[in-house]
Amino acid sequence: MQTPARATAPTPSSSKTATIARLLAAARREFSEKGIAGARMEEIARVAGVTKQLVYHYFSGKEQLFACVLDAAADKVTSELLALELDHLPAPEAMRALLAHAFDQYRADPALGALAQQGQRFHDDHVADRSRFPELAPALGAQMQRLLERGVRDGDFRPDTDARLLHAATSLLVTGGFTNRYMVSAVAGIDLGTAQGVELWREFAINFALSAVLCAGRPPLARALVCVPHAEPE
Repeated sequence: MQTPARATAPTPSSSKTATIARLLAAARREFSEKGIAGARMEEIARVAGVTKQLVYHYFSGKEQLFACVLDAAADKVTSELLALELDHLPAPEAMRALLAHAFDQYRADPALGALAQQGQRFHDDHVADRSRFPELAPALGAQMQRLLERGVRDGDFRPDTDARLLHAATSLLVTGGFTNRYMVSAVAGIDLGTAQGVELWREFAINFALSAVLCAGRPPLARALVCVPHAEPE
């Protein structure tokens, strides 16, 4: 007769890791829905299933917790982009796949746009605070550099494009519909609160970016033939 396997008690380190993960998940939702000013540490503690005192044991305050939420989001977004298998695709299609994935990360996770908006204001007000993103950005720039160099060798891409500037410009372009939805909707005359409007902006943004680097055969740019009422500000 076999002795039933005994459950292994979590080690202190694994228990701490799990607790912090729950806190970050709860804080992510709270900050994305209510902003830094409206977020309540009591609610974050309640959702995470811990005491408010334990939250302050791990984080000095709301601002440090928010900074950690931003860092976790940056880590996830960056790791997903760097993990993309692009080498088997021709350079233009690889570029399209990279930009499409960056766009779809924000489309699939509405909290990203809200956190990015707040993060911009947060870092404007806390310029001395350290952020993970400047450490992660060079790897994304290197990914873009390799892709551009391959396209130049194959005769698909122009040889005079700065990879870092292209990465910055395309990042703003593909995420702008989520981080500045009202302005894009109002100026373009499309409703980015609808699936149709989001798909139109996705196609335009990706094709516009490709048009900047392709030597020839540039993709057509989508046109909004009918002006759709823009989304109301939230």
